[in-house]
Amino acid sequence: MSQLPVIDVAPLLAEAPAPAKRAVAAAIGAACRDSGFFYVAGHGVRPELLARLDVASRRFFALPEETKAEISMDRGGKAWRGFFPVGAELTSGRPDLKEGIYFGAEEPPGPLPLHGPNLFPAQVPELREAVLEYLDTMTALAQSVMSGIALSLGLDEGYFRTGYTAHPTVLFRIFHYPPAPPDDPGTWGVGEHTDYGLLTLLLQDANGGLQVRTPRGWIEAPPLENTFVCNIGDMLDKLTGGQYRSTPHRVRNRSGNERISFPFFFDPGWDSEVPPLPYAPGRRWDGQVDFTGTYGEYLLSKVSKVFPRLFETL
Repeated sequence: MSQLPVIDVAPLLAEAPAPAKRAVAAAIGAACRDSGFFYVAGHGVRPELLARLDVASRRFFALPEETKAEISMDRGGKAWRGFFPVGAELTSGRPDLKEGIYFGAEEPPGPLPLHGPNLFPAQVPELREAVLEYLDTMTALAQSVMSGIALSLGLDEGYFRTGYTAHPTVLFRIFHYPPAPPDDPGTWGVGEHTDYGLLTLLLQDANGGLQVRTPRGWIEAPPLENTFVCNIGDMLDKLTGGQYRSTPHRVRNRSGNERISFPFFFDPGWDSEVPPLPYAPGRRWDGQVDFTGTYGEYLLSKVSKVFPRLFETL
């Protein structure tokens, strides 16, 4: 049983009465003030889409390493898309025990870094259709969750949709975690970190491994059927002056099985100015210095720490 709240967001997806929306918003606000994490139920995402995405992803990660490398991130250039092998991604300066594929909004090549076409494997053609449909579906869901966050802050429910996320920065990852070595408790699939932007919606398989640092200490965030794990990121923490928490979390796959997860990141528009509100005193867990400028500039500053070699090409 999870210690994080489960919130049915169905009233935010439809023309529900205002009291029903306010009740959902109040529950979201309470979760954001406490730990910044909650489960999203009633989301309306079709199980058939999730099943197709899962099957196609497992087919990809079962391919030989040299075949997966045909869509490696260095072939994606400044679009920052494609496959990376185990150990190539750093969290807090240490290699993660995971491999994965980076995706974003499907766009033609252009001058902006982190924008452009995705890389898809020829050997698993069904992955393309599933990923692109998932991106559209999750963007709509994230806009709805952000409407609940707006209401919880006493704002109009369209505050974000018509402002910071009118043209959102959308990033999507598929991660594959080998089992953690049982004799090495210091090996993490993803080390302790917070997310960069506004909102993360995570689909995880049945193997678990996600841990959240709450005010009461570290807790497990196990997979719950028909839900996504939702957490807020540093930019929403910043927007609220630290009232809503961007909370450290980490992953260690102790299941003994292969673990797949699907984090979807919903962030401000590339050219949006980072809100000038300061973090609450002492709130930042990692000592990072505050940042002003556009969200795109901020995101690039983070990319340089995750993939230093790739960043050199941008």
